[in-house]
Amino acid sequence: MPLVEAALKTNLFNLFKKMKNKELSEEEYAAELAKIFNDHIKTADVNAGIQVDTSGGKGATTSTGSLS
Repeated sequence: MPLVEAALKTNLFNLFKKMKNKELSEEEYAAELAKIFNDHIKTADVNAGIQVDTSGGKGATTSTGSLS
């Protein structure tokens, strides 16, 4: 699935409302913010054929997949 900017915006907006209403401590806010970005990034698809360099040499991804 491609990254959906609207979903990220909604999740961040809801988090900002919680912080503004003092529902979260700074530590809880930071943890939720990190989770939102982590979860959002994991929704991205990885396409086959992406060039990669590793300690074993050069190559390319051979199949599609997700980051989750």
